[in-house]
Amino acid sequence: MSDAPSIVWFRDDLRVADHPALHAAIERGAPMVCVYVLDEESRGIRPLGGAARWWLHGSLTALADALDQHSGRLVLRRGPADRVIRALVDETRAGAVFWNRRYGGPERDLDARLKQALRDDGLVVESYAANLLFEPWTIRTAQGTPFSVFTPFWRACRSAPEPRHPLPAPNGADAITPADAATDDLDDWDLLPTHPDWAGGLRDAWTPGADAAHARLRDFLDDDLVDYADGRDVPSEAATSRLSPHLRWGELSPYEVWHAVRERRSDGAGASRFLTELGWREFAWHVLFHAPDLATRNWRAEFDAFPWPRLHPTALRAWEEGRTGVPLVDAGMRELWSTGTMHNRVRMVTASFLTKNLLVDWRRGEQWFWDTLVDADAASNPFNWQWVAGSGADAAPYFRVFNPELQATKFDPDGVYVKRWVPEAGTDEYPEPIVDLKETREAALAAYEHVKAARS
Repeated sequence: MSDAPSIVWFRDDLRVADHPALHAAIERGAPMVCVYVLDEESRGIRPLGGAARWWLHGSLTALADALDQHSGRLVLRRGPADRVIRALVDETRAGAVFWNRRYGGPERDLDARLKQALRDDGLVVESYAANLLFEPWTIRTAQGTPFSVFTPFWRACRSAPEPRHPLPAPNGADAITPADAATDDLDDWDLLPTHPDWAGGLRDAWTPGADAAHARLRDFLDDDLVDYADGRDVPSEAATSRLSPHLRWGELSPYEVWHAVRERRSDGAGASRFLTELGWREFAWHVLFHAPDLATRNWRAEFDAFPWPRLHPTALRAWEEGRTGVPLVDAGMRELWSTGTMHNRVRMVTASFLTKNLLVDWRRGEQWFWDTLVDADAASNPFNWQWVAGSGADAAPYFRVFNPELQATKFDPDGVYVKRWVPEAGTDEYPEPIVDLKETREAALAAYEHVKAARS
């Protein structure tokens, strides 16, 4: 045991259960500084969107309460993370720093530099696997290259050793002895929205924090998993897990979810389909690991030749506000603004409409979702936008255009979802569609010829 404090740096892992870095610090036995750093300044780090900032406020509040139950406390600091952590080391005379790994390019670069600098100063510095089931460098093709298609990727994952079992939360014997360190006031970070204050809908829809995450997981396993395979595509039904923001913020680890599903309902179609969706999340992060500019550059380079026309701001604004005159699209966009989420099937429809009917660059849509989704993360958000646009890994073919009218007929045949979010649809108050779906589909396919020419 050392008297020099340990620093546990929390990032996108806002929990105390299955937290390897926290576990390692407890094992070391020294006083601890549990810190979260709001870094909006380091080179390449993407500032959070508005809905994400709202969630972060609630999740940090819940994490502070959880640490308090174990006699610990959460220290909040703001600024470039490497500078903040090094200052905290000097301030507390820490002897060790522990964190769980991140996988974005700028984050990895920052962490590697900081780890080396602190080790050069004589500190113990260790990082751990906590937020992905499979480390990106461990899943490779037979040729040693990253996978670009999901099905063989997931087959390789399923052939790998079973993901480890989750670590328990600290028990009574593992009380945290906090080291003295000053902290910011969370309210001073101004994470909650004010202009406009649209948090009312978020509060009605969500409860951030690990306790709420575990409660939702239990409810999903008990009530929804058995129907997941068939019901997940119906936006009016509560058949999806609603775990994505809890996973995004690390209030649940994927190990906890994986083993909970395997132990409770490992042999059903719903469980198999849900674990495959967890695999899709993994695939997005593996792609980002190897393509860190995923949010700004086409994964398929031939899509650089796609002739995006000059943006018409009124069309983009109509899409953002749910005023396109296409009921399923408008329903999804209004759900997004009201709740910080959107049903996955409708996400694909709205993204297809923007990129293929309005011919708006996918990066515009990705930016809007980044600002308005509570579960937007650096991998899944751009990965899924590129998948719909046709420019990404294992992408939907560009000629696949999600017709929102046919999608509504198939997945919302009684109009329950549309009526909830667009009650004026079908009345004189509802606008005509801003584009003709058939004509714009043909225009998109014509534009795609440029991509085919670049590829040949």
